[in-house]
Amino acid sequence: MKPITRMLTMMTIFSGTILTMISSHWLSIWIGLEINMLAMIPILTNKAKPRSMEAATKYFLTQATASMLLMLTIIINAINSGQWNVINTFNQLTSFMFIIAFTMKLGMAPFHFWVPEVTQGINLMTGMLLLTWQKLAPIFILIQIYSSTNLHILLLISLLSIMIGGWGGLNQTQMRKIMAYSSIAHMGWMMSILMFCPSMTTLNLLIYLMLTITMFTLLNLNTNTTMLTMSNLWNKSPMVTLIILISLLSLGGLPPLMGFLPKWAIVYELTKNNNIILATTMIVMALLNLYFYMRLIYSTSLTLFPTSNNYKMKWQYQPTKQAMLMAPLVTLSTLSLPLSTTFSILN
Repeated sequence: MKPITRMLTMMTIFSGTILTMISSHWLSIWIGLEINMLAMIPILTNKAKPRSMEAATKYFLTQATASMLLMLTIIINAINSGQWNVINTFNQLTSFMFIIAFTMKLGMAPFHFWVPEVTQGINLMTGMLLLTWQKLAPIFILIQIYSSTNLHILLLISLLSIMIGGWGGLNQTQMRKIMAYSSIAHMGWMMSILMFCPSMTTLNLLIYLMLTITMFTLLNLNTNTTMLTMSNLWNKSPMVTLIILISLLSLGGLPPLMGFLPKWAIVYELTKNNNIILATTMIVMALLNLYFYMRLIYSTSLTLFPTSNNYKMKWQYQPTKQAMLMAPLVTLSTLSLPLSTTFSILN
């Protein structure tokens, strides 16, 4: 893809998301989501390989089905309410259909099957775009209509997503699939607190974006896509490998790293609302995610056979723009937990 074409496509993706976020009319929201979805397909098929074509096809079919269901829900809601504005007056049918449509768009369980396959079929930076920017518009709409959504269905989908995100990542050796299942689990955590504290969902989303962007940027710096290349990276660049492993622990929510903050805040809020059983279940399920992160770290760093070092040590990278972003990204994603004391939402 030519640079000018790629730039125009990216601008279209951003425009579609922004249109969705600033609209108060359901038709404008639907159009924004469609612009975003259609502009994403050329990015997915950038290299025109069979795997990329397959990923783009799966993405299109899933998103088109979700868009069709969303439009049907909007029409039914307009017939019942008599208006097209974003309002919080849904009946049980339209509320259920809205949740299913946005669950498909976010890639949450039980409609999560396309996320690992699509992420595996594209390059790392496109995967980062898919798992970060493409989540903004659906989550923003759910935050707007949260008071009319069905609590029990939303909590069931959240628990399923956390469970599937943990179980699905246990037997993976591909880093992109591991990040995809991690995204599914994080979406479950965000939706679990939506009905109780929408502002905490926003905080969780911001931290998730920061952690995921950091992780994908680090992987792209060395083009690491498997556990094998991760283990071989120790000889080439041990410092960057160490940073990647610490970022993985932060993504898993291990204290005292930054990824622990959203899980701690969500458990605290659920406990405050007398949802102790739900909070306990989510904590137990989160151990699955932490387990496969720890397994990845153990297998790539602590079980290496003695090997001859044929590489020249690269303790630092050339001052490219991508490498220069590493210091603030890594600092924010791993060592920013003390800043949580300044968040009024947690007080």
